[in-house]
Order: sequence, then C-alpha cells, then structure tokens
Amino acid sequence: MANSVSLNAKSNPAESRAAGQVDAKPEMTPTQRAKLQLNASIMQASASISIGAQDDPQALLYKSAITGINEALQAELGENAVQNAASQDNSPEGTAGRILSLSTGFLGAYKNQNPGMEDSAAMEKFMDTIKGGIEKGFKEAREILKGLNVLGGDIAGNIDKTYELVMKGLDDFAAKTGKPKEEKAA
Repeated sequence: MANSVSLNAKSNPAESRAAGQVDAKPEMTPTQRAKLQLNASIMQASASISIGAQDDPQALLYKSAITGINEALQAELGENAVQNAASQDNSPEGTAGRILSLSTGFLGAYKNQNPGMEDSAAMEKFMDTIKGGIEKGFKEAREILKGLNVLGGDIAGNIDKTYELVMKGLDDFAAKTGKPKEEKAA
C-alpha cells in the first residue's frame, strides 16, 4: 500500500502544531495502538480479498451479503441466522407448515383488534386478509425467480405444491376454527 502507518511513531505535539496539524493526545495508549494495528490488518486483508475477487466476484458478493444479513438478524435470531435457517426443512411440506403456523397464529390478535366483530365475520375477514397476503407473496417470489431465470422444473413444481398445501391448510384451519364451540366438542 502506498500509505503505510507506523504504529511505533510517537508524535511530537510541537511539530504537529507547526505543521498545521492538531493532535489532542501526544501518545497512543496500548489499546489505541492495538485497535489501529487491528484496523490496519483488516484493511490489508480487505485489499487482498478485493484483488482476489476478480476471480470470483459472485462468491465475494454472496459472502458479503450473508455476513451483513447475519449481523442484522443477530439480535433477534442469534448468530448465523442465515445458516440456521438454511438447515431447516425447505421441502414444500416444511415450508407450507411454517407459512401456515405463522399466518394462522395471528387470529387471536386479529380478533382482539376487532372486538365488536362477530366470530364468523372476523374469521372470514381474517382469512381473506391472510390469503391475500400469501397470494401476493407467492406471486412476488415467482416474479423474482423468473427474473433470475430459475423459475422452472423442480423449483416451479415445488412452489406450486407449497401453494396448494398452504391453501388447503388455510381451508382446513378455517373449517376447524370457524365451527361453533358445540360442534368442535362433538
């Protein structure tokens, strides 16, 4: 690198002021020196990675994106959130199960926010709302995958199967949950 940083140099406040520089602290503490040394090594490693990235820029992009996503999700989902999510069951059945569990789990909150609404009306409106959201999500996912030229074959088939399982699961949930209490007990 053209500009190297000397970590052993001690600054002379008088010389710094004479050169037009302002130096609030004449000497670095060991902690500051260690931090500067760490930053310098990170910059050097980054430069090495950037030079090597010409061979495989997509790998660098992927690693960078995954690192950023993991950092953003760490507080809510813990370390390595992306890797942990990737290890889950991503079959149509597993994915449909997660979609159903998450979406139908909001029924109680929906009813609490609409206390004057009759149960059957609340259920109908709730189901319309979540079905609309799910349909929109599937449509957007298909458009993204189509834009990436990967929507076809097994991927398209798995999306269709997942959609069918989710819609059947929603219908089953509505039939089971929407029945009057006396019918449920029978």
